[in-house]
Amino acid sequence: MSDPDDAPRGYASPPCLAHEQDPGFFDPLATDSRQARDVARWRRAERERLLARRRALSAAQRARIARAASEHLSRLLSDRFGTLKGRAIAAYWPIKGELDLRASMARWHEAGAFVALPVVERKAAPLAFRRWTPATRMVRGVWNIPSPPPDAAPLVPEIALAPLVGWALDADGAAWRLGYGGGYLDRTLAALAPRPFAIGVGLAAARLSTILAQPHDVPLDAIVTEEGIAGEGP
Repeated sequence: MSDPDDAPRGYASPPCLAHEQDPGFFDPLATDSRQARDVARWRRAERERLLARRRALSAAQRARIARAASEHLSRLLSDRFGTLKGRAIAAYWPIKGELDLRASMARWHEAGAFVALPVVERKAAPLAFRRWTPATRMVRGVWNIPSPPPDAAPLVPEIALAPLVGWALDADGAAWRLGYGGGYLDRTLAALAPRPFAIGVGLAAARLSTILAQPHDVPLDAIVTEEGIAGEGP
């Protein structure tokens, strides 16, 4: 039986797939090009290892993990923001075995939040965000990723969720994300003002001792996994 998470769906997903377009991707903004290439090579290997581990989970295992993570996420949002009514929250829809938060997205919408999904409007540029509702009809965007249509309302998120391939906490408790390698989230967080409260969502088993943070990397405010909340900012 095929994995239902791999079946085609009409939903948006995190547009951070530049590594699949260019396997030799590295960030030229790093201070040393050789170091940047070494880090990029190490990250590719870790990314492949972690993605393979995630793919090995059954659909039932992923569903249990996602439910547990969703409960921790709800607690974090409630403690930090109280009500979500009237707040803009950027989410994602799952691909490649990412934790499925669609039920939470629907609840946030019903509770009066403005739910957004990320969209690549220009390559190698910060993401845009368009409003999503359960009735939104998706269109194919960059790299054939389904997204809210161009006439969907643009939003600036107060809260931004990002799926994790891997994650790490440094000695000061700062939370770092290993993503798919395109750099879109870092560009977006660096460009948005005010910056949204950024939360990484992923597996507890995807924790690394470090991501070898580079000058372009932007830390998150918190990490949520099925085991709880880590690195919560002030």
